[in-house]
This record gives sequence, structure tokens and C-alpha cells, in this order.
Amino acid sequence: MRDAEDAVAKIAGLWWPRSASGDFEAEDRHLAKTGNRYLRYYFIQAADRMRRSIPEYAAFYSRKYREATKHHHKRALVPTARKGIGLVIGLLHRNEPYRPGGAAIP
Repeated sequence: MRDAEDAVAKIAGLWWPRSASGDFEAEDRHLAKTGNRYLRYYFIQAADRMRRSIPEYAAFYSRKYREATKHHHKRALVPTARKGIGLVIGLLHRNEPYRPGGAAIP
């Protein structure tokens, strides 16, 4: 399933391509502009809403926010969106609806 998550993230353009030449490795990378811009937009918007309403995603976002050196909000939203892709792929793979808090429905 991890391959499917990576493929969807790449299709959406939710990755930072490496910027290197010889021994030089750039620290400040630009988000890839390849991929479907609408899919990227909606995953980013979903990540922003998820961080506001789901405690697990709020904690993940705040950890990534603290780790970023520049552009904190944007640098934290993209990994949160990638985490959301994992949720979507998992739900589609198991063919089940989302249940907040992991509540089991009999």
C-alpha cells in the first residue's frame, strides 16, 4: 500500500524534488509543480481541515511545524496531506467509510 500512497502523492505533486549538484545539496527546496494541481489543492485543503478537527493530525502537524526552518505552515501541511493520502488509500483498500476516533460500527 505504501507504493500506492507514494504514487498518489507524486501524481498530486506533493513532494520536493532534490536540488543538488556535485557535493552541494540545497536545503530550501521548492514544491514540485508537476502533477494535478487540483488534486494537490484539495489534499492540502483536506489536510488543513484535518489538523483542525482530528487530534492525531493536529499533533503531527504541530511536530512538523516545529521541525521546519522556513515556511513553517506550508512545510507542515504537505506531510500532513501525505499522511491524509495514507488514510484515503487505506479506506479505499478496505472499502469502508471513515469513522472518527476509530469507533467500531457493528
